[in-house]
Amino acid sequence: MKICVCGLWHLGSVTAASLAAAGFNVTGLDPDVEVIQSLNRGIPPLFEPGLAELLGEGLKAGNLSFTAEPASALTEADIMWVTYDTPVDEDDNADVEFVLNRIVSVLPFLQDGVSVIISSQVPVGFTRRIERIFVESYPGKSVSFVYSPENLRLGKAIEVFRRPDRIVVGLRREADKERVTPVFTSLCNSIEWMRTESAEMTKHAINAFLATSVAFANELALLCERTCADAGEVERGLKSEKRIGPGAYLSPGPAFAGGTLARDVSFLKEIGRAFGLPTILFNAVRESNDYHKSWVKRRLKDIYKDLAGCKVAVLGLTYKPGTDTLRRSGAVELCKWLTEQGAIVRSYDPALKKLSEELSRVVNFRDSLEAALAEADCLVIGTQWPVFKDIRADTVTRSMREPVVIDTGAFLPHLGEDPRIKYFAVGRGQADET
Repeated sequence: MKICVCGLWHLGSVTAASLAAAGFNVTGLDPDVEVIQSLNRGIPPLFEPGLAELLGEGLKAGNLSFTAEPASALTEADIMWVTYDTPVDEDDNADVEFVLNRIVSVLPFLQDGVSVIISSQVPVGFTRRIERIFVESYPGKSVSFVYSPENLRLGKAIEVFRRPDRIVVGLRREADKERVTPVFTSLCNSIEWMRTESAEMTKHAINAFLATSVAFANELALLCERTCADAGEVERGLKSEKRIGPGAYLSPGPAFAGGTLARDVSFLKEIGRAFGLPTILFNAVRESNDYHKSWVKRRLKDIYKDLAGCKVAVLGLTYKPGTDTLRRSGAVELCKWLTEQGAIVRSYDPALKKLSEELSRVVNFRDSLEAALAEADCLVIGTQWPVFKDIRADTVTRSMREPVVIDTGAFLPHLGEDPRIKYFAVGRGQADET
């Protein structure tokens, strides 16, 4: 079976490399010639653990290649898998037309009988829209369209793609199963088959539920801070309730950011507006999360009143651990705000070797954790890189001028157990406050 993976940024490069590893003959297609050239040398467009190695294996085996030419990629393809990462703006509004236009541009090259799997993050109704465009434009061709929502997790993308708990697949007819079943069952035996719109809505529902859980936990944590309750202990109490369970997404910490969760909340709000239905809960989730984004800033203001001249070490700048992307990073936004307040910002991140010229004007980037901590007044955990778990209380007290630690998600709780350190985490009040 020959598969064309269309769209080769994060989702697409992971999909192409993983399908090749599963034994399929895969051609990656993207109009960006520079991305194609890099991928053909085994260089992924961004850092993802294990991705470069998996790309190299596929290229060496000869069942993985990349091209910018749709004619060569689709001439013999049995399946076209749409994997464009849907762009979002700073307000989490998705550029769905970008994905639509990319798909429409390659429709003329599809052969009769091809199955198109769409995994880009798009609103419910998108697949039907593509189906109508195809039927109107190419009435003599028979092509089936399937929707299977992406399950991409930065830093764990390959593991999640190759060993998912289950795969959701939406399609129109039972007959459409025949061609795509071998692809999905090569990854997972648990397939949730449903109608197309249900699969699209399932993606919105999952991310909106997770977003609601994050907002709930963080809002509850604010109340814990003022009432002598410990949000971590309350979390344990919640998860011990059988109707909630140990896997619940209820850890207090940073606000959700980036666009993934927020994008689906926005999709649901747009659907509500389109049908004249209130989305009171989803509106409140965004409002609560937006307020929580300023938690670190409020804490810093409470502690220092005036941040001018304050030396702040921010450990971790990337959007999440396991990636080198800085786009929509809460840590980067915090650094910019600190500089605006007159603070002196130093940072270290294990995935970065240097910063852009623009960001270098905001952050003094150091090549080691120790260099970032030296003589600092405050330490802020920006990104929860596992290597930071090795930070010892003695290192903090010895290196810093004043050992104040702001650890939003209580990633380093052992630092809070040392009486020499003033330690702040979401949902945990200081001993002198209680």
